[in-house]
Amino acid sequence: MAEKSIKIIAQNKKAYHDYFVIERYEAGIELFGTEVKSVRAGQVNLKDSFCKVYAGELLALGIHISPYEKGNIYNKDPLRHKRLLMHKKEILKLDSAINADGYALIPLSLYLSGSRVKVELGLCKGKKNYDKRETDAKRTAQRTIERAMRGNRED
Repeated sequence: MAEKSIKIIAQNKKAYHDYFVIERYEAGIELFGTEVKSVRAGQVNLKDSFCKVYAGELLALGIHISPYEKGNIYNKDPLRHKRLLMHKKEILKLDSAINADGYALIPLSLYLSGSRVKVELGLCKGKKNYDKRETDAKRTAQRTIERAMRGNRED
């Protein structure tokens, strides 16, 4: 079986700053032709997007896909709700987790898997301000250690 190539189109870096990612899921996304062309051109923004279960369907809200330049009348609303494609059991499991435990379902990245557009979803728990400061402090400390190590190698 041939291995599919993966090309990352967009990442939601703000999600990693605002949430702890507990679990990751892969879902397909239902798009129209001009939206797919915009995705392939990299005109996607995942910032401030989230997912919600409505009437047994998983919807992504806040994913901004810019209108395709040459799409004229076929372009859709950039912020329309996009339906995500997952198995029914997975959707029900995620719905119960979101409602009961105070988790959020956040799109982490959008990528091409072969010729298909996929979304990586994260079941996330919100960070408090002190958690964010702690994460920033760890990242800064790691950077200074790496700089010091690089400086030692050059001598």
